[in-house]
Amino acid sequence: MQAWQVHELGEPGEVMRLAYVERPTPGEGQVLLRVRAANINFPDALMCRGQYQVRPPLPFTPGVEICGETEDGRRVIANPALPHGGFAEYALADAAALLPAPDTLDDAEAAALHIGYQTAWFALHRRARLEAGETLLVHAAAGGVGSAAVQLGKAAGATVIGVAGGADKAAVVRDLGCDVVIDRREQDVVAAVKEATGGRGADVIFDPVGGDAYTQSARTVAFEGRIVIVGFASGTIPSPGLNHALIKNYAILGLHWGLYNTRNPELVGHCHEQLTGLAAKGAIKPLVSERVPLAGAADAVQRVADGVTTGRVTVLPSLQKGAAA
Repeated sequence: MQAWQVHELGEPGEVMRLAYVERPTPGEGQVLLRVRAANINFPDALMCRGQYQVRPPLPFTPGVEICGETEDGRRVIANPALPHGGFAEYALADAAALLPAPDTLDDAEAAALHIGYQTAWFALHRRARLEAGETLLVHAAAGGVGSAAVQLGKAAGATVIGVAGGADKAAVVRDLGCDVVIDRREQDVVAAVKEATGGRGADVIFDPVGGDAYTQSARTVAFEGRIVIVGFASGTIPSPGLNHALIKNYAILGLHWGLYNTRNPELVGHCHEQLTGLAAKGAIKPLVSERVPLAGAADAVQRVADGVTTGRVTVLPSLQKGAAA
């Protein structure tokens, strides 16, 4: 089969190599899946760089989220068992962790329903306890996980403020249904949030960026608000001023979704049921901005790493080279 492999750590566009390799052999409790679609996540880039908390042995195939097909023809969503990741024609996955792919979503959309939407759901509902009528501020709202948070926030009855960088991304956020859109390149984020909320600030802030975005979060969070830390796409891990949290009575919450797979897998299944129901009603629909052939995976992962994409970029092994849609 064809698979992308990383033999040394570095930038995805430089270290990912497409090769012909043997199909992986399932171990105990594992299944072999034909990859129908593999969604690109920021952790794929971090893994190539050796900067992710999970460090598979070299060589490895990146790709942590797929829609695949079992040998008996079932369409499922899975997190591939590394080092045999999803940017390949076949991948391995734990049989007990397979989730049914919703019939209402195509392969690319189904692949994109898992990590980003689970992360956003757990952040908003499990950690922050978002309530209808509250104001939600989403940083990087045009991105994969940010767009999921926007949709889930609207589905929960919140007023959603989306922050994006540049006119094109701001347009994407506007199309997602945000009540207020802030272009951080053209506007003062803090002033814009205060104006939109009458000076009160946001009840819940979803932050997958860190760095300057966290500084803005601390300045715009409402009394008894909640800031959920999801990641550090900016590359800068902030050092919160805890005295400031005390002064404004707000909470700083962490969210590492992957822990639920081992600590409370039943809750992961419950979340998938909620997401499937919302998808069936049309309340959420993964924003898949690009569908690329397997041959284009390395370039696509690099573009995600560089922050120049919107929504989700998905690799479809069945697409022929040059047939990106």
